[in-house]
Amino acid sequence: MSFYELWQQQDWDHLALSINAITETEVKRALAAPKLDWRGFMALISPAAAPYLEQMAGRSQALTRQRFGNTMGLYVPLYLSNLCANECDYCGFAMSNRIKRHTLTEQELDRELDAIKAMGFDAILLVTGEHETKVGMDYFRRVLPRIKARFSTVMMEVQPLDAADYAELRALGLDAVMVYQESYHRPTYGQHHLRGNKQDFRYRLETPDRLGEAGIDKIGIGALYGLANWRVEAALVALHLEYLQRRYWRSRYSVSFPRLRPCTGGVEPVSPMGERELLQLICALRLFGPELELSLSTRESEHFRDNVMTLGATNMSAGSSTRPGGYADPSEDLAQFSIDDARSPKTVADAIVCAGLTPVWKDWDRAFNGLSA
Repeated sequence: MSFYELWQQQDWDHLALSINAITETEVKRALAAPKLDWRGFMALISPAAAPYLEQMAGRSQALTRQRFGNTMGLYVPLYLSNLCANECDYCGFAMSNRIKRHTLTEQELDRELDAIKAMGFDAILLVTGEHETKVGMDYFRRVLPRIKARFSTVMMEVQPLDAADYAELRALGLDAVMVYQESYHRPTYGQHHLRGNKQDFRYRLETPDRLGEAGIDKIGIGALYGLANWRVEAALVALHLEYLQRRYWRSRYSVSFPRLRPCTGGVEPVSPMGERELLQLICALRLFGPELELSLSTRESEHFRDNVMTLGATNMSAGSSTRPGGYADPSEDLAQFSIDDARSPKTVADAIVCAGLTPVWKDWDRAFNGLSA
């Protein structure tokens, strides 16, 4: 059974009612379980679990330290282009937004890489708008080897591709791909994706399958919280994760939990997720997947990141710019969305040390690439 078929079997409204109907007894049972199943995960993201957040955080912290040690990985996003052929009303890069468009040339890319290296990073996340003709495989073939020559870990968050394309990029040095469904609620998905290839809900939903088939080492999934009922979105993210881990067990997995941020589109969340709810989700994910990598981005505030970084996250971005050319030439005129934690990478690293953790700038050494293939 494909995940699309499994997704078709789920009833959104029934899931919402089931999560809201979970009792305190079910929460206690989930917390006492030696291994959390999907139903137990739903119990821990339910309203009934809110009074148990401190207990959840304690268990989440212990599991994180047991699996990952006293470490926190650091990475930085590099926006290669803000060209986009989609119309997503929550995104600053939407094709109808009247912003300056730019794609980094190879010379501009080198300047960005110099600036990022000077900040200390060795793990980089390449981000683009979704424009398959001008920023597609031909462009990726040119720039990926150039970037891989200077960074041990190269990740991508770009438009969904075919499995053969992912396999080719893997051979060029790609280590990880992040692809977020945005919303697992098809009517909501259709409401916010108005033009372009991103309208194809199923193709996007099956992207992690193609990543698994291509043998990508790490696959990142998630939803954009705020577009629809966040608890049901989270439940379907967990179901998707469980499916992928069972089927493509050679790959590692990460989950991010971006909340809707201010952007040019001006879309307001219909299902707001507060910081306590976000922490509840982080802890529930850790208990559901002790080996799971959880990423805390600069979308969140300095105060929140400093106070929860030891409780479940394994990776943090720092010093982020969401515009092409934003490191060598700092400006926000082409930004995709506004960030909240604007501290320098060094300041974030110092905060990590103050929390009793060791900042890790390199995920692995390039000398080990391919040894497990």
